[in-house]
Amino acid sequence: MSSLTSAEYTRGAIYGLAAASIWAGWIVVARLGLRTSLTPGDIAALRFGVGGLLLLPYLLQKGLAIKRLGLIGLAALVIGCGAPMLLLVNGGLLFAPAAHAGGLFSGVVPLMVALLAVPILHEAFTSAKKVGLMLILAGVIAIVWSAGGTIGTRQNIGHALFLGGAFLWACYTVAMRRARIDGLHAAAIAAVGSLVLYLPIYAFIAGASLFKAPLPDIVLQAFVQGFLTAVISLVLYGRAVTILGASGGAAFPALCPAMVAVLGIPILREWPTSIDWIAIILISAGVYVVSGAPVALYRSKGWA
Repeated sequence: MSSLTSAEYTRGAIYGLAAASIWAGWIVVARLGLRTSLTPGDIAALRFGVGGLLLLPYLLQKGLAIKRLGLIGLAALVIGCGAPMLLLVNGGLLFAPAAHAGGLFSGVVPLMVALLAVPILHEAFTSAKKVGLMLILAGVIAIVWSAGGTIGTRQNIGHALFLGGAFLWACYTVAMRRARIDGLHAAAIAAVGSLVLYLPIYAFIAGASLFKAPLPDIVLQAFVQGFLTAVISLVLYGRAVTILGASGGAAFPALCPAMVAVLGIPILREWPTSIDWIAIILISAGVYVVSGAPVALYRSKGWA
């Protein structure tokens, strides 16, 4: 494999960092919206209302890929990257700070993907993945400890919801890999599926309550959730993977737990505790190891 030039690596890194920043940002912005006048259901409606409409033309062009996915795979995409996943994560943000979501949702997804990939995709659970598993588990335990050291605190409700959301996202990821469809296509299926299935239920239950919220709150969530997260982040990540390779690009989501914590300080005034920071470092390191990125980067630079 030929080494990357400095310009190529820099361009790929910029794309990867931009995508990771958006993924971290949607958690912080969702927590901000929940602090004002919006509910988890409102934010999900804005995300898939806007994202679903934007991605509808692309989905009409690409199709549902039912032959490749099967009904179970199709359901895994719509549930795992659609309204059910987002409702769990946003619901968790009612109970626990954004930094905990960064660790227990963004950080735990790669671990769950690695575990599910063993029986479903027949991928080996390598020594590197075992090391990453231990690091992530240590980080999870540290976050629970930070919340009070015992099971049963109010924050633990949020922790359970974050882990549930991570499991659904892992199912989405494994289904996408198994069917071998690209990320934007899979996201389009999930977004349009939620637009068709979730929004009518939401409209029946919530009515016009969303429009009682301040317009700036609605616009912010629609832009960050529906446009940046549902569309732009996936385009950026796809370009990073094209330049750096799959494993090299996979290193950048490892930054999400730390990015969420950092963004939460100025935007939410949420300061992670010392134990939270230790957990974030452990989880980020675990995600990086599980992704296999070090090997890919060494090879890309001609060091291995």
